[in-house]
Amino acid sequence: METKKALPILFAVMFLVMVGFGIIIPVLPFYAEEIGASPTQLGLLMAVYSLMQLIFAPMWGRISDRIGRKPVIMIGILGLALSFFLMALSTQLWMLFLARIIGGFLSSANMPTVMAYVADITTEEDRGKGMGIIGASIGLGFIFGPAIGGIFSNISLNVPFYVAGASSLITFFIVMFFLKESLSLESKTNYSKSKNSLRQTMSGPTSILFFLQLFVSLSLSGLEATFAYFAAEKAGLGAVKLGYIFMIMGLAGAVVQGGLVGKLTKRFGEGSIIQMGIVISAIGFLLILFVNNFTTAAIFLTIFGVGNGLIRPSVSSLLTKKSTTGHGSTTGLLSSFDSLGRIIGPPLGGWLFSLAIGLPYISGIVLSLVAFVLYRLYNTAQSKKLQPSTST
Repeated sequence: METKKALPILFAVMFLVMVGFGIIIPVLPFYAEEIGASPTQLGLLMAVYSLMQLIFAPMWGRISDRIGRKPVIMIGILGLALSFFLMALSTQLWMLFLARIIGGFLSSANMPTVMAYVADITTEEDRGKGMGIIGASIGLGFIFGPAIGGIFSNISLNVPFYVAGASSLITFFIVMFFLKESLSLESKTNYSKSKNSLRQTMSGPTSILFFLQLFVSLSLSGLEATFAYFAAEKAGLGAVKLGYIFMIMGLAGAVVQGGLVGKLTKRFGEGSIIQMGIVISAIGFLLILFVNNFTTAAIFLTIFGVGNGLIRPSVSSLLTKKSTTGHGSTTGLLSSFDSLGRIIGPPLGGWLFSLAIGLPYISGIVLSLVAFVLYRLYNTAQSKKLQPSTST
C-alpha cells in the first residue's frame, strides 16, 4: 500500500490548493470594488463559488469512482489555476463572476476526490489519521495564503491572483508526476456496473451524518462572518490583531487534526471524538460571549478551533467506513453539505448579529446541541440496523 508515499504528496497538494485559495481572500473585496462591485455584488461573488461547489461536488465524487482519483484531482487543480488567471485579467464585473463560476465548478472536484483517495489507501484503523492530516494541510494553507496575498497586494491588486494561479499550476505538476492512481481497475469496473445514485448514498443511518456536518459548517461560517465585528465592539480589536487570533485558532486546529485525531480515533473510535469535538465547540461558543481583550479572544477562539478540528476528519472517516456506495460519492456529498452550510451561515450570522451581537454564538451553542443529538440518533439507528445480524 502506497500510504506512506501518497499521504505527504496529498498533504502538499491540499496545502498548495488552500494557499492559492487563501491568497485571494484579503484581496478580492478591494479588487472587486475597484472593478465596480457593490457590497451586495461582492456577497454574490463570494456565494456563487460555494453554490457551484454545492451543486457539483457530488458529481465529481461519482466521476472519480468511475474513472479514478488522479484525473479528477488534476481537472480540479487546473480549473483553479484557470479561474485565478481569469480573475487577474478581469477588467469588468461579469468577467470576475465568470472566473468564480468556472473556479467553483471545476475546483469542487478537489476536496471530495482527495478525501476519497485517503479512504482508498488507508486501513479502517488509520482512516481518522489520514483524514486528519488532510484537514491539517487545509488549515495551514488557509493560514499562510491570506498572509502571502496581503504581501503581494502591496505591488498591485492583481499580482496575488497571478501568484495563486502559479501556485495551482505547480500543484498540478506535482500531482501529474508524483501521485499514483489509488483506485484499482477492479474497483472502477465494479462501480461502473453498479448504479449508485445520490439516493443510495443518502440512504440508511449514515445520511444523518451529512446533516450533522451541515449544522457544524453553519455554526462555523456564522462565527467567521461576524467575529471581526464582535471583537471590535467587545474588545476594540483591529484587523491586525484579528489576523493573529485567526492564525492562532487555525494553527491549533491544524495541530489537533495532524497529530491528535489519528491517535484519538484509533483509541476511542470516531463516534466518541465527534461527540467530544461538538461539546468542546459548544464550550468555545459560550466562552466567546465573555471576550473582553486580545488574550481572551485568542484563548476562547482556540478552544472552539480545537473542538471544530476534531469533528470534520472524524465524520469523513466514519462515513467512508460505513457507506455502502463509492468513497467518491460519499465524500462528494459531504462536501456539498459543507458548502450549503457555508452559503447559509454568513447571511444568517449577519442577521442574528444585527438583532443582538451575542446571538450568532448563542445560535452556535444551539446548532452544536442539534449536531450532538443527530449523532446520538445516528448511533441508535446504526445499533438497530446491526441487531438482526448479531442475533442470527
